[in-house]
Amino acid sequence: MTGEPAGSPWSSLQRLGAGTLRLPGEPGFAAASEAFNKRYAGIHPSAVLSVASPGDVGRAIEWAREHDVPFTVRGRGHSYAGGSVGTDLVFDLSGLGGVQVDPSTGRVVVGGGARMGSLADELAKYDLMIPLGNSDDVGVGGLVLGGGVAGVSRVYGLTCDALLETEVMLADGSTVTCNEVEHADLFWACRGGGGGNFGVHTSFTLQAQPVPAISTCLMVWPWAHAVDVIVTAQELMRRAPDEFAVRIGASRSTDSWVSVAGQYLGPAHELRELLIPVLAVAEPSRIEIIDQDFWAARRYRRHATSADAFAVRSRFARQPLSTDAVATAVAAIDRWPGSSCPDGAGIALFTWGGAVNRMPAGATAFPHRDTLFLLSMDTSWTSEDSPDVRTANLAWLHALYDQMGSFTSNAAYVNFPDPDLANWRTAYYGANLARLADVKRRYDPDRVFCHAQAI
Repeated sequence: MTGEPAGSPWSSLQRLGAGTLRLPGEPGFAAASEAFNKRYAGIHPSAVLSVASPGDVGRAIEWAREHDVPFTVRGRGHSYAGGSVGTDLVFDLSGLGGVQVDPSTGRVVVGGGARMGSLADELAKYDLMIPLGNSDDVGVGGLVLGGGVAGVSRVYGLTCDALLETEVMLADGSTVTCNEVEHADLFWACRGGGGGNFGVHTSFTLQAQPVPAISTCLMVWPWAHAVDVIVTAQELMRRAPDEFAVRIGASRSTDSWVSVAGQYLGPAHELRELLIPVLAVAEPSRIEIIDQDFWAARRYRRHATSADAFAVRSRFARQPLSTDAVATAVAAIDRWPGSSCPDGAGIALFTWGGAVNRMPAGATAFPHRDTLFLLSMDTSWTSEDSPDVRTANLAWLHALYDQMGSFTSNAAYVNFPDPDLANWRTAYYGANLARLADVKRRYDPDRVFCHAQAI
């Protein structure tokens, strides 16, 4: 094998025939092991195994246990905290990317390595939809297992609420089918218990729904109106129908601005009526309120995470943030130390509630069923920036996170994994932590699936 060191264990893994093995320097290695968040660009695995079938996964797990080789499972590599790369062996699931749709029932079987973009493209052929988040690059496994939220979630629930069944390769190399009847305890844990905790998910069966009619909005205001716009938009969303969801953003890079972007499952003229209170605050510098095809609207709302180095922290708010809280966040954004990354820094308030909150907190492993807003705080920099810039950006973010703790809960969203979160167990899982720990002991007693924030 090219580049294989003497005495390497990799030759026996290659002979196993459990997929395509790549070592550093070989074609395809970088693409299968590169960190999505360039903050972790310096982490490189010793080898990458790209599996092509569920059987490959089972053989690879058995091999790794026999040879005492730690491994990382890589769905599509979109982890904010670099969780899909490691220094040992990486299992690349991109070969398990198939999508099968039964239009008569709306049941969709998705391979464990599929991306949201490919799943959406297949669903569009049948005019069916699932709450799929706002990025085409996110893997189905990470999204479903950590909850998963989209603009339609206030009506249709979280992505994990649409999960009917999943195939899981356990630590001993065996496969189990999890649903409400078979291995129901593990199925419960897979709906919001986070990825990388219990096994390798080789497929997911999800329930799709017919696509609804939709309209979208995008409004941007000058920075001088930031506090008033955010306060008013939050109050609007507290009273809004479930069919309406928005992202309220305040950002700074070369300039600063505040925005409200969202969608309504109904016509644009009704959406404009809903927006009257926030439009009355001040004249937007940009305004778009339009009827759209569902799939065109999804492309319109597509979210692009920073293409360089970034850090994200999150909190949950059960009520709109007070004027003092919003003013605190806006003042912090004014103090952002800056970087050469055009993505800059800021906050976003994502509207939750509705169907998300009508599911009891213990019905699935996802505990945050009392939330009105997810507060996301982020900053970014580039490899061209000095270490001092990186340090200043992280210090700024941590200070903002601490400041907002006076106005929000300490809960956090596991799909925005935060390596700097000290109380991550209770922040991610709340009252469901003890039950998740029991499931972990039952299905992975030796902690084969172990990472920095593993249950």
